[in-house]
Amino acid sequence: MEVNNCSLPDDLLYHVDYNVWLRLKEDGIVEMGMTDIAQTMAGSIIHCRPKKAGKKIKAGKSVATVESGKWVGPVKSPLTGIILERNDVAEGDATIINRSPYNEGWIVRIQPNNFEGECGSLVEGDAATAGYAEYMSEKDLAECIHCEGFEA
Repeated sequence: MEVNNCSLPDDLLYHVDYNVWLRLKEDGIVEMGMTDIAQTMAGSIIHCRPKKAGKKIKAGKSVATVESGKWVGPVKSPLTGIILERNDVAEGDATIINRSPYNEGWIVRIQPNNFEGECGSLVEGDAATAGYAEYMSEKDLAECIHCEGFEA
């Protein structure tokens, strides 16, 4: 899927307001990162500070702080659970989030407490496309900008 040159892979779930994607693994673990739209809005990311493994998180709270030349902000989780793993590669080279937001640029892996009970705020497919089209219009974001070597 694509919205205004922004990549939204079909196999992911999205929380439009938090601008994050989630990949539900077979073992129930959820991998999470920033969307193509989020990395475009942030610009060139210079720091990513994910919370440590073992940290309990609540839905709506930050799992990481990301900093670019024009923005510093939280990466919020739509799920309650425990951080099992953080992406040390993204912490060491935060530009990986710009280059590969959906693969190598993941931020944390979470063991959710109640995925089924909290997944109501997540969208996929046409609902994600429509949600992000509206979001981009509200934010006056014309299209996504990709750095050299970008990988959807």
